[in-house]
Amino acid sequence: MVNVTALYTGLCAILMIYLASRVVQFRRMKKVGMGSGNDLFNEVRVRVHANANEYIPIALLLLLVAELGGLAAVWLHIFGIAFLLSRICHAYGLTAGKGGTHMGRFWGTLISWLVIVALAIVNIVMAVMTL
Repeated sequence: MVNVTALYTGLCAILMIYLASRVVQFRRMKKVGMGSGNDLFNEVRVRVHANANEYIPIALLLLLVAELGGLAAVWLHIFGIAFLLSRICHAYGLTAGKGGTHMGRFWGTLISWLVIVALAIVNIVMAVMTL
C-alpha cells in the first residue's frame, strides 16, 4: 500500500470537495445553474476550485510515483504537507485578495510549483538511476 500518498490524496480530496461546496452553496443561494452568474465573488470561488483541480492531480501522481520508486517517507511527507498547505494558502489568498493579489495566493502558487518541480526532478533522477 502507498500509505503516504493515500493520506495526502484523501486530504486533497476533502479540500476539493470543500472548495466545490462553496461554489454549489453560492449557486443555490443565487439560483445560478451554471457558471458564476456574472458575480465576481463567485467567479473567484469557481477559479479557486478549478485551480485546485488543475494542480492537485499532477502533484499527487508525482508523489505516488516517488513513493512507488522508494523515496523515503520523510521526504514524501515534506512534499505532501508543503503541497497541501500551499493549496490551502492559495485558496484562502485568492478568495481574500482584492483584485487577485494576496500573499496567500503568491506563496500558495510558488510552493505548489516548487513541490511539483522538485517531485518531477526526483522522479526523473530515480528513473535515470534505474536504467
